Amino acid sequence: MKVNVLNMIRFCLLVMFFTGTASFKQKDVVVAKDCSGDFKTIQEAVNSLPAMATEQRVIYIKRGVYNEKVFIDKNFITLKGEDKEATKVISSEARDIFRCSHSDDWGVATINIRGSDIDIENLSFINEYGFTAKEDITVPCANDSVTKEKRVKKDGHQMVLRSFNTTRLFVKNCIFRSLGGDPVSPWNGDDGMFYFKDCIIEGGVDLYCPRGWSLADNCQFICHSKEAAIWHDGSRNQQSKTVFFNCKFTGDDGFKLGRYHRDAQFYLLDCSFAKNMADADIYQKAAIPPNVIQWGKRVYYYNCHKEGGDYEWHKNNLPAPLGINDITAAWVYDYKWKPVPEKNIPESAMATSEKPVIVSSDYDTVAENMLLYQRSNGGWPKQFNKEKVDYRHVLLPAELSELKAGHESGIDATIDNNATTKEIKYLAKVYKHTKDKRFLDAAEKGVEYLLKAQYLNGGWPQYYPDFSSYRSEITYNDNAMINVLNVLVDILEGNNDLDVINESFLPRCTLAMQRGIGCILRTQVKQGDKLTAWCAQYDAKTLLPAKARAYELPSLSGQESVGILRFLMRFDNPEKEVVAAVQGGIEWFNKVKIVDYKFKEIASNQTPTGKDKALVPEPGNITWARFYELDTNEPFFCGRDGVKKKKLEEIEFERRMSYAWYNESPAKLVNEEYPKWVAKWIR
Repeated sequence: MKVNVLNMIRFCLLVMFFTGTASFKQKDVVVAKDCSGDFKTIQEAVNSLPAMATEQRVIYIKRGVYNEKVFIDKNFITLKGEDKEATKVISSEARDIFRCSHSDDWGVATINIRGSDIDIENLSFINEYGFTAKEDITVPCANDSVTKEKRVKKDGHQMVLRSFNTTRLFVKNCIFRSLGGDPVSPWNGDDGMFYFKDCIIEGGVDLYCPRGWSLADNCQFICHSKEAAIWHDGSRNQQSKTVFFNCKFTGDDGFKLGRYHRDAQFYLLDCSFAKNMADADIYQKAAIPPNVIQWGKRVYYYNCHKEGGDYEWHKNNLPAPLGINDITAAWVYDYKWKPVPEKNIPESAMATSEKPVIVSSDYDTVAENMLLYQRSNGGWPKQFNKEKVDYRHVLLPAELSELKAGHESGIDATIDNNATTKEIKYLAKVYKHTKDKRFLDAAEKGVEYLLKAQYLNGGWPQYYPDFSSYRSEITYNDNAMINVLNVLVDILEGNNDLDVINESFLPRCTLAMQRGIGCILRTQVKQGDKLTAWCAQYDAKTLLPAKARAYELPSLSGQESVGILRFLMRFDNPEKEVVAAVQGGIEWFNKVKIVDYKFKEIASNQTPTGKDKALVPEPGNITWARFYELDTNEPFFCGRDGVKKKKLEEIEFERRMSYAWYNESPAKLVNEEYPKWVAKWIR
């Protein structure tokens, strides 16, 4: 037997020498228990990597059980398992025992992390102390200053993951299991940013307890404690938060959702709770000595439901003016990190007309998916699972189930970003081509939604029936209301394939169009006795200019006013009120235009990417600002702090790069379309 073991050791060494030596020089290495890789343990692979790096180094881990603790004190490392169910890293450690002989937590967990930019995928991490311990025990404890003993509970602190000064941690499709408290402890209250996607986390009290900024996306939490499943410490920065997208909470009978000892901030969005969860909102746990809570209770829910019926505290309560579609992965981290790419429409593209739709003669996936996404009220959402709706995406069974779950309430139905109007036009076109009445029925149901959503004063809210925050405001922003009006006029005129809409809609479309034009005329801003332009959104009751997102303050819009004027100019024999509105708007555009400058990307050694955006001299070019003061016509800018700035460079880099602060779309309207309109209708 000894000979066999020695032969195996020699064989492994030979394999590692001949197949692994070259790999040591490479960025990626392989770990395998059977010697088929570069290393037999994960720690050996981590140790082999140079201390310094500027890009990700990948350690592939083959199936097997790795009985070891992992220590990562280097940056830019990816651990990628072959299969999360079959690739397991196991240790057994009670924190109370460990700290009797160690001064800190370095080594208390199955995986211990000090490095940043760490990615972990397709692995199981288990601290099996609670699974194997038979009872509570008392152990000698040199670090105990009084009794030199420590009482160790079977369900005491048993960490599976513990991070220290880690800044960015990305975890995907992993399992973390423990029967004790604090199993997943990503701790860095100053600047820690943690992302968990498609993970299963099982443990006792505070089984997921981040400090700093964290996002759990589509994760399952299994709680074996009646005290609390989740916990957060956001006391070091008022903006830090822990956010849960589409997560599922289960556990032992009577488990409570969460708690906090210090300042914290929780957001639970589209989450589901097991029937046996206790009727107890996330609560403050008394600390000794007591902690001062600076910023009050900050626990927010949106579209969360419990099997068997919701508790009262599950109701939607997002803080104003935050809207559900403002919440993205980048928002979670205050736009300092984007762990996943976001599929948003560039705002510069929103102001342009849509490209022509080409309908396939074969099975139309886009049209079929539009039927699936349509809500019971007839409208469509613009986002699903926090990403822009992609009708070419093939829905997985779990996604289809989740989509159906939101069908009845239809709270996410909107006219923002071309939603609902886009679908109506597309489905009408498909119906003309296929004669499949399902598509016509869906298009007409969408028209019904538009008619129901209109206010009596003629305006349309951005969302219907969700009137929370700025979603209730009359919205011209990104041409939302103008898109609706153009669809109604196309129905009345029989244009753009909308002649297929049943004639019974015509009287109601006529009334809605007339009310809409009346709203446009009433909301045009006057400076003294001069008509100017329009704000991007208005209060639905007072019709006064209103604020939307923090950086979208009341202002005259150099972008949205283009679509409004273009809409008013599409009618034959315009009434004098319409003529006056158009002329006033064009005069304003001529007055505020910025000549010989262009807004574009420039090189910069002062930004993280080496690029910036700025208004730079360019002879002959004409542009317009996005926002102008309501009374002085001075351009202004605003970051996420909501404070007006006179110079673009005064706002944060992320906002400079991600928003359409200037645009040239008025040029064609002013210089080409308006003169033709004048020649035709102004005598």
